[in-house]
Amino acid sequence: MAQLLVRRHSDPLDRLTSRERDVLELMAGGRSNAGIAGALVISESAVAKHINSIFGKLDLPVAEADHRRVLAVLRFLGVG
Repeated sequence: MAQLLVRRHSDPLDRLTSRERDVLELMAGGRSNAGIAGALVISESAVAKHINSIFGKLDLPVAEADHRRVLAVLRFLGVG
């Protein structure tokens, strides 16, 4: 039972793969998708797929009033 409670309170960042964390870290550094692709030696399409996966895993739904990229970075930095 204790393990179930711990899982419920786990950090959504723990859901990210190591590559997704790399992408998010570069996003936090202000890199564009092209900049992230160059740094990780992957395509911009792969970067976009990783970012969409990050949004899903961090429970950041599409919302006209919110900028999910900024919200993801704030969560990564422990601010949001």
